[in-house]
Amino acid sequence: MDLNIQWFIYALTDNQIMDLERCIALYEQLDETPSLEGYAQEILNVLAESLSSEEAEELLEQFQIAIQFASEQAHKGASPSIFKEPETTASSVSLDQFPDLSRISDLSDQEVGELVIEMLTIVQEMGASDFHLSSGSPPFMRQNLIIQRLSDQALSAQDALRLNTIFLSEEQRKSFDENMDLNCAQRINNSRFRVSLMLQKDGVAGSYHIVPDRIRSLEELGFLPKDATTIERMLDYHNGLILVTGPLGSGKTTTLAAMMDVLNKKRKDHIIAVEDPIEILHESKNCIVTQREIGRHTDTYSAALKGALREDPDIIVIGELHNLETIENAITASETGHLVIGTLHTCDAANTLNRLLDVFPPAQQQQIRTMTAGSLRGIVCQQLIPGADEHLTIGYELLVANLAVSNIIVEKMTHRLKGVMETGQRAGMCTFEGSVLEKYKIDKITEETARSYIRDKAVLGEFEREVAIKGAKKLAHGGN
Repeated sequence: MDLNIQWFIYALTDNQIMDLERCIALYEQLDETPSLEGYAQEILNVLAESLSSEEAEELLEQFQIAIQFASEQAHKGASPSIFKEPETTASSVSLDQFPDLSRISDLSDQEVGELVIEMLTIVQEMGASDFHLSSGSPPFMRQNLIIQRLSDQALSAQDALRLNTIFLSEEQRKSFDENMDLNCAQRINNSRFRVSLMLQKDGVAGSYHIVPDRIRSLEELGFLPKDATTIERMLDYHNGLILVTGPLGSGKTTTLAAMMDVLNKKRKDHIIAVEDPIEILHESKNCIVTQREIGRHTDTYSAALKGALREDPDIIVIGELHNLETIENAITASETGHLVIGTLHTCDAANTLNRLLDVFPPAQQQQIRTMTAGSLRGIVCQQLIPGADEHLTIGYELLVANLAVSNIIVEKMTHRLKGVMETGQRAGMCTFEGSVLEKYKIDKITEETARSYIRDKAVLGEFEREVAIKGAKKLAHGGN
């Protein structure tokens, strides 16, 4: 099936104009391979039979928008998620396969290394996001936000030390001994992990965050097509500031990687990324991509940002805007002809702006607010929520900078941002609760999950209406 038609069908199903099965059935009834316009006309003819002239005219307008959307998405060369084979999961892997940890002291270094690889392979196949080896407790993993023990055997201090340091280089061992903390990225058995070691009261604790094996698109990460398009429009700017925010473990790194990949494919620029550590590796495609790691290639984010400005960059990606100097340099760089993308650990757009601006002393506040109002392009704020398929998806809000947002920043009225986002849907904005409702409408999350996150009365009213409609449809189809 042609990509244009795949995306057109995606648009129809996403907007609940027609269900997927009926779209495919109509396609298969056609004698010849149709063009996008020909297929759209066939669908329109079928639907228009039961509509008034006004309703048919409105439907025609929706089809024209869907055709334009389909052409734009097909041009990128990827199929929509509904036409992709589902990724295999590790349901066939059970905890019974987890290795015995009772005789680690009797193993050689090579055998200890093989044991760590075996454990990491098992948790990867089970779909875990993080794996922990901590002295004084049994190994455990985080799967779909839930902590799960993998053994009844608590690790001794000596065993935890051997397991967590077996793959460290001499330089890394020395750094850990001196600082009692270590944060690095490691390739183990052809997979990448963000490794964090620390010393605690019982001994060494190690955390292994599993880095995705490929860069996923914004839609694969859970952004709805229209919202992915909004983010891509933010990336069309050649200067300004874009922020990706959310709590720890909310998927900011993978979203940042997806955004970098969009830039890498559609532009011909120099991208400098500063990370701690480098998790996802980017190959230069249309862009030249330079990745630097804190501790290995530069001392601090602020030093790296100053150095980047002397390296002829077009786009600067900062892994974390965590102090005044880094934030000030990022805002200045965004004003001087660079597109700057950075992350913050904040939970919504209002808190993001407060966190960004309140680090400055009172004497600088008005100047920084004016600079930020002029340079901000948008904010993507996300968090992980349970999906309907027992995997995680993301809920998010999008703030697109416009005149109203700029005035709010200058006038210190961030409490009005939510109202601007609610009324700014045409500009591509959405609130967190709005995105949760949209995901419920297309069955990406369950009613229970949606209900637990929606608090706004207006959104809650729309949600209850949607629940009633789905309930009526289910009754009409005999409860199926």
